[in-house]
Amino acid sequence: MGSLEMQGFLAALGAGLITGVGGLCIFLKKRYLKSEINFFLNLAAGVMLAASFFSLLVPSMNEILSKTDNLYMAALRYALAVFAGVLLVWILNLLIPHEHNAMGHHGPHFDMKKAWLFVIAITLHKLPEGLAVGVAFGGEQLINPLSLVVGIAAHNIPEGLTIAISLVAAGCSRLRAALTAMAIGLVQPIGAIIGLFLMEISFNIVPYGMALAGGTLLFVVINEILPETYGAKDTNRSAAAVFVGFILMTYLAMVFRE
Repeated sequence: MGSLEMQGFLAALGAGLITGVGGLCIFLKKRYLKSEINFFLNLAAGVMLAASFFSLLVPSMNEILSKTDNLYMAALRYALAVFAGVLLVWILNLLIPHEHNAMGHHGPHFDMKKAWLFVIAITLHKLPEGLAVGVAFGGEQLINPLSLVVGIAAHNIPEGLTIAISLVAAGCSRLRAALTAMAIGLVQPIGAIIGLFLMEISFNIVPYGMALAGGTLLFVVINEILPETYGAKDTNRSAAAVFVGFILMTYLAMVFRE
């Protein structure tokens, strides 16, 4: 494993382990309100949206356009690459049973099976998040991958907390729930290895790999993160959290551009 590959792997590993930091937050309060978790998840959704656009989708679009004289074919290839990323995670969601919105349940009678199905849902999108990190490091000639890593790491904190809360509500100890969150984060470096391998095949496919990874992150945000907050009464607070996360990540993407 070369220097670049090691950097990508370690970055994904570090971001993944931040999921465990979120899990350890279960010790900070006796009980978290659903409104608090919704706020953090919406904040994470805004961060991930900005990370997918400014660290993957926009740079890949610019690179694809710069390498062709046929605008229509370039746009078509780009759109197909993004769609392939969305389709990839969509198929995984269809093939592997999982549960949404386990955070709506708190208490001693919360079903353990449902808790684990919710945990599987989060585990599912750790793989494409790791893939995005690997692709970003593989395409570092085009972008600075640091902003993407920071964005993914930041959104792993509320996800780790939701994992821990759902498992504690189902009867797990707080320590076991926090350690489970940390273990789930280790899926991300596996995805990074896959992304780095794909980018090594040829530099010509790097911008398309970035578009594909951006598509996977879009699906994660729209189908996995935001649905956890659906039905919340305070929609203004939720919307504000998304905007704050998006603007904050936009700032970081600009700061880390060089």
